[in-house]
Amino acid sequence: MKISVILAHPDKNSFNHAIAETAVEALKEKGHEVVFHDLYRERFPAILPAAEIPRSAALPRIIRRHCAEIAMAEGIIIVHPNWWGQPPAMLKGWVDRVLRPGVAYTFEEGDEKGAGDLIGLLKAGAVLVFNTSNTPQERELAVFGDPLEMLWKNNMLLSCGAKKYFRKTFGVIITSTLKQRQLWLAEVEEITRRHFPATPA
Repeated sequence: MKISVILAHPDKNSFNHAIAETAVEALKEKGHEVVFHDLYRERFPAILPAAEIPRSAALPRIIRRHCAEIAMAEGIIIVHPNWWGQPPAMLKGWVDRVLRPGVAYTFEEGDEKGAGDLIGLLKAGAVLVFNTSNTPQERELAVFGDPLEMLWKNNMLLSCGAKKYFRKTFGVIITSTLKQRQLWLAEVEEITRRHFPATPA
């Protein structure tokens, strides 16, 4: 299977990077073709220009590349920290420019204003989202209502055609021990293997 892995964290020594590396290794061991993007290292141009909003817009080469890759992906893994209940601006910019009409979704024929239901175009059989957080899960749910779940599951991925969705948050990162992080990485490996088993020979 062709799997796209998208990482958004500016610190190369972050636990997010360790999560992404673990997931990529697990995928390759199972024989999958991995397309990996570290958005910060690659300096992904996250700002959406006005000229790019129309569906018929001419896209820069880097955006065309990302669009083509995500459109063909049979699975997707997204890794990012929870910052103020949202993904980093870099990743939101990637969403704005890549999960665009004609690539990730469309509208019913004749629905020119886009007021109707989305028709998802993504081929991904499964999408995994791995988050890190410095807020205890109980507080995240009780006080903030877990906005990332609403964002990824309801607003984006399932609406864009993903067949299965699974999200896991690891925290509290800032107080975690080396042993705890090792256990979390083992969990990342298990989750990745479970959702993306070996490609048939």
